[in-house]
Amino acid sequence: MTQIQPFIARRKLFAEKMQNGVAIIPTAPERLRNRDAHYPYRFDSYFYYLTGFREPEAVLVIVAATAQEPAKHILFCREKNVEREIWDGYRFGPEAAKEAFYFDEAYSLARLDELLPGLLSDQPAVYTALGQDQNWDQRVVGWLNRVRDLARTGVTAPREIYDYRAILDEMRLIKSTEELQIMQRAADISAQAHQRAMQAVCPGMREYEIEAELLHTFYRHGAQAPAYTSIVAGGANACILHYVLNDAELKPGDLLLIDAGCELNGYASDITRTFPVNGKFTAAQRDIYQLVLAAQAAAIAEVRPGSRWNDPHQAALQVLAQGFIDLELCRGSVDEVLESEDYKRFYMHRTGHWLGMDVHDVGEYKQKGEWRELQPGMVLTVEPGCYIRPADNVPENFWNIGIRIEDDVVVTPAGHEILTEAAPKTIAAIEELMQ
Repeated sequence: MTQIQPFIARRKLFAEKMQNGVAIIPTAPERLRNRDAHYPYRFDSYFYYLTGFREPEAVLVIVAATAQEPAKHILFCREKNVEREIWDGYRFGPEAAKEAFYFDEAYSLARLDELLPGLLSDQPAVYTALGQDQNWDQRVVGWLNRVRDLARTGVTAPREIYDYRAILDEMRLIKSTEELQIMQRAADISAQAHQRAMQAVCPGMREYEIEAELLHTFYRHGAQAPAYTSIVAGGANACILHYVLNDAELKPGDLLLIDAGCELNGYASDITRTFPVNGKFTAAQRDIYQLVLAAQAAAIAEVRPGSRWNDPHQAALQVLAQGFIDLELCRGSVDEVLESEDYKRFYMHRTGHWLGMDVHDVGEYKQKGEWRELQPGMVLTVEPGCYIRPADNVPENFWNIGIRIEDDVVVTPAGHEILTEAAPKTIAAIEELMQ
């Protein structure tokens, strides 16, 4: 009961925030990888957030309370099928799913088209995710048209269509204690993976060998999957922000940038660490690394209740701009470098994003045109970087240095907590571990 209780509470809260109408929330479809082989299945985050149900081919329907009737939570899922279970594994089926996940009603997915028009009849609104899947949109329109066809019998169709994501995004943005516990465990596993990578690497290995070390640690400690495609980028490849080929040889004197995190029970972790392949930073690498680390420290210091979303980014930019001037990568004052955006030659992305069930999680960054205030329970990444490609106006000793340092940070009532602190990131800690 305790494991499913958070999902029940979220469904009840969502139904209250709907106020009226019917929400129809499908899980993700299975996707073919090639011929008859599928990609590993991953449920839809919105659907799972409200149900805890991991099987494919399922739809959640929530009917908001009225003056006459309480709210109703209905699951449509696959029928129990013993023969298919021999091939594909256990299926709950409607009866067992209703009992295990505390739904008011549960039906075979095959009855969805039959029962949905009745559930939509005489309802003022329907909540769906328009534009996410064209085929799904057509099904919803089909159900609405079937209700409209009953107009002469006195039945009315929903007149308003809302996006349920607007409600759920705000709910998901503030993490509960249970969610934070899962995210801490995911962060711990990912931190162990980064430590393993630091200890395993040596010149002559290939990037994919280090990726294998990451995956080994993820799965060995109970994670279900990587939260995203791992970036294992040696040397010049670290200057490609979303490098995922992971097949180059690792050479002495190069840095290795790893951006990798696991997914545990539906929640992502996201860590980036950069370290020397041979275990020892060069002088130029030290200069850039210390600059990025100082920028991250300044950004993390701005993570607290009442700060605005953009405050950590602005703090990182101030430090980076001054550092680029000191290293003669940029010219002028800090204000001039920021105003001209000359720094973007070396730092061209934002300093973070929301983190949760999705690695780039849901939630608005602005409200009414203003950067939103940080609140306890929000989780964000803090990830400044520096990427220096060969150029005539760049000292050659800095060429092909790519550094990013990323941690997962939760806003607490007292300030913040770093979930990924166990992954070493000071030069001394990295070099000591690698020795």
